[in-house]
Amino acid sequence: MKSGRFWAWVVFALGAAYFFIPLIATVEFSMRMRRGVYSFDAYEVVLGDPRFQATFGYSVLAAVFTIILGVLIVVPTAYWIRLRLPQLRPVVEFITLLPLVIPAIVIVFGYIRMYGSNSPLPFLASDTGTNALLVIGYATLALPYMYRAVDTGLRTIDVRTLTEAAQILGAGWGTIITRVILPNVLIAVLSGAFLTFAIVLGEFTMASLLNRPAFGPYLQNIGANRAYEPAALAIIAFAITWACMSLIQILSRFAPRSANRPN
Repeated sequence: MKSGRFWAWVVFALGAAYFFIPLIATVEFSMRMRRGVYSFDAYEVVLGDPRFQATFGYSVLAAVFTIILGVLIVVPTAYWIRLRLPQLRPVVEFITLLPLVIPAIVIVFGYIRMYGSNSPLPFLASDTGTNALLVIGYATLALPYMYRAVDTGLRTIDVRTLTEAAQILGAGWGTIITRVILPNVLIAVLSGAFLTFAIVLGEFTMASLLNRPAFGPYLQNIGANRAYEPAALAIIAFAITWACMSLIQILSRFAPRSANRPN
C-alpha cells in the first residue's frame, strides 16, 4: 500500500515537473528583455501594441459569434437526434468527426474556390462576407468538440420525459429547447464554448489565408520577428485559458441541476 502511494506521488511529481518547468522557464525568459534585471518590459510592449489589441478584440468577437452559431446548430440537432432519430446518431457522429480528419487548409481552399468574387455566393467580395465565412469555418472546426460536449450533457437528462412534460403544459418546440433542454445542459454548452474559444483564439490557417486580422496570424508574426515578446504572449494566452476555465467552474455553481442530479 505504501509502495503504491510512493509511486503515485512519483508519477504526480514527474507530471507536475513536465508541466511547470517549461512554464517557469518561459516566464523567466519573457522577463529578461532588459539586460541584467528582470522586468515586465515584454508584457508592456505586447499589451501596448495596437495590433495586439485589434487582433485580440477581433478574435474574441469572432469567438462569440462562432459560439452562438455552434449552439444554434448543435443543441437543436443533438436534441432532435436523441429524441426522434437515434438511428441517425452514428451518421451524425461521423459527420462531426470530419473536421478532425480534413485539414483546415483544405477546408479554407474549398471556401476560396466556392465563395470567391466570381461565384454565385461571393462571400469573399466584401469584408463582412469574409468575416461571416471565417465564423462559419471556425464553427466547422469546433463542431466535433461542441457536439460531443452537448451530446454528453443530453445523456445525463431524461430528454423524452422532459419533452413530454413540457408538451403537456403547452410548450412549443422553441420553448422546450430554450427553457427546458438548454438550462439542463448549460454546463456542457459552456464546456463546448470554452473549447470553441480556445480554437478560435489560436487558429492560424483560416484567418491567414482569408487575410483576416485575427490573433493567430499576429502570434505567428510576432514569433517570427521578435525574441521576448512571443514568450510573453504565450504566458498571456495561458493566463486567458485558465481564466476561462475558472469562469466555467464559477458559472457551473449557478447552473440549474439536471433531472438526474441529486439535490
